[in-house]
Amino acid sequence: HGEDVVKLHVDHKDMDRWALKLDGAVSKVPDEAAKVVARGALQVKKGAQKRVRGHPHLRRYPYTINYDTYKGLRGPTAEIGPDRGKRGQAPLGAIIEYGSVNSPPIPHIRPATEDELPRFERAMEALAAKLLEGR
Repeated sequence: HGEDVVKLHVDHKDMDRWALKLDGAVSKVPDEAAKVVARGALQVKKGAQKRVRGHPHLRRYPYTINYDTYKGLRGPTAEIGPDRGKRGQAPLGAIIEYGSVNSPPIPHIRPATEDELPRFERAMEALAAKLLEGR
């Protein structure tokens, strides 16, 4: 036949480079994401402490607020709140946050978390961009 034949040559080098770059970014994600989570947890801790600091009946409570970070199968996580292992007012955390029949609530953990959330999201987006750009 008189059909035109088009030859197509695919150079896999560019694809191989992109795959290596993506593999490298993925391998860095857990450690880099853990740093972002730890930074966010620290900011929530500080924000919560600031919200209850100076309360006349809760002098020692702000010093019990702490955080722990964990690396799990789904990625890094943080747990923020009063450390029950510390002496003092740590066991009052839920009563302080949510109130009781005799005490009005003093929200501090949840509002501090809500304040930090936009910064945390921006940091995670920046991390994704940084890792994909190979910086």
